[in-house]
Amino acid sequence: MSLEKQSLERKTSTPDRNSEIESGVEFTRDEELRLLRKFDFFILPPLAFMYLCNALDKGNVGNAKTAGWDKDIHLKGNQYYLLVMIFYVPFCLFGTPISLFVKRFSAARVLPIMMIGFGSMALLAGVAKNFSQIFAIRFFLGIFESPMLPAVVYYLSTFYKRNELASSSRGVLRRIFYCRSLLGIDCLWLAPLSIYLRNLRTSPGVFHINNSKYHSWQFLFWIEGAGTVVFATFAWFWLPRTPGTWSFLTARQKEIARARILADSSVVIDEKVNIGDAFAPFKSILYWVWILISISLGVPLASVNNFLPQIIAGFHYSTVKTNLYTVAPNILGTVALLLLTFSSDYFRERSIHICIPLATGITGFLILRFINVLEHLHVAYFACFLITMGAFAPSVLVATWYSNNTNQESRRAVVAAVMVAFANSAGLISTNVFRAQDEPRYIPALATSAAFGSFCFILVAGTGIWMRWENARRNREQGVNISAKDVDTSTLQDGPANPSFRYMY
Repeated sequence: MSLEKQSLERKTSTPDRNSEIESGVEFTRDEELRLLRKFDFFILPPLAFMYLCNALDKGNVGNAKTAGWDKDIHLKGNQYYLLVMIFYVPFCLFGTPISLFVKRFSAARVLPIMMIGFGSMALLAGVAKNFSQIFAIRFFLGIFESPMLPAVVYYLSTFYKRNELASSSRGVLRRIFYCRSLLGIDCLWLAPLSIYLRNLRTSPGVFHINNSKYHSWQFLFWIEGAGTVVFATFAWFWLPRTPGTWSFLTARQKEIARARILADSSVVIDEKVNIGDAFAPFKSILYWVWILISISLGVPLASVNNFLPQIIAGFHYSTVKTNLYTVAPNILGTVALLLLTFSSDYFRERSIHICIPLATGITGFLILRFINVLEHLHVAYFACFLITMGAFAPSVLVATWYSNNTNQESRRAVVAAVMVAFANSAGLISTNVFRAQDEPRYIPALATSAAFGSFCFILVAGTGIWMRWENARRNREQGVNISAKDVDTSTLQDGPANPSFRYMY
């Protein structure tokens, strides 16, 4: 049967039934939705909270600094910026090897162990008294946090299909931030919560604790660290290794889960790790382009994640007001992420949806670079909204993009780990251009972030155009008119070398 006929047969099948996908498994849309609700209710909330703990423990030094943490432990010169930077060295080096353990032993086991590690580092940060101690803590923090994002990306790709990888209702990365309500209405819930805890804690909460013996920033580290360790223990017993081993699913639902992934995610399920084959994608120049994209988008992202409080502190607000003023930009950035990922999945399109926030972020960095922020506070604060809107979505959509086009499980696990490692290596660039001597404007750092964002825009646009051209060329040569959604991934063992392969662009 020709590719075009297969496509037409799929499109004209009975509306409330999926095609026969694998081993004669057929199922209704209602059955699939019931399965997805189980994934949404029982897997997403704990993963979301785990990612929240990861974000809080990684970024708490920025908020602690606004409360005098750097002065209390006697940091001098650029030592604070060195502490932010050293985190990224092990974060880049250890992400890929630890992610191989994720494929071998399941993220459901590896992630809780890593959580206990970085939660313990947060607890120790509350008692550290000098630069050397914090330096060691930040180094080990980078090791424990390094597999978090690639592990979550890979883990959820074993539950969800490719067109469910980015959006707010059933995606991979967006499921870190969102859940599905009882009424089936997609609701944003975790990102505002994480921002509230991370920033409003500085006003009526942690930074207003009065204690003659301990500093308020110590309670910040202790509360977050203890919460992380406690929840990691719960996650160990709660998260399933795979859909096939999850006791919450019926035998029928396990069959459907397997058929779904073979139809639109993986070539083979639960395949053994082959190190040589897992790194095979990097023989293609496309993956090296994605590496450059990951690095270049990582610079503005790291700038926002690590230094937004310091940028706003340059507006000469009080400690409490500075932290409060970081809330609204982060919330709007998350809403932009929600809208873009939802739209990206709906239209099954990635590159244009990545270029839009990149252009927005570049504009924000350039405004902050060229205006006098003290004379134009409202404009400067508006630019903070632009840089958060531009920083968050690209990382999510790019990770989804290369995962969409990598059909083998082992390859996808390694690709995610390598790409995230390179993306986080951009933190080394960001932390080295934000320097003490440039406070409070950070003009060189803002210009650098805009430049890397612009480079990323060019790469993404060029790659998207090439993928469209390549798909059109294959269709012309084969006399068909199909796209990525029309080809079952179980037939794509050879990846792009298979004539049936179509890029999701």
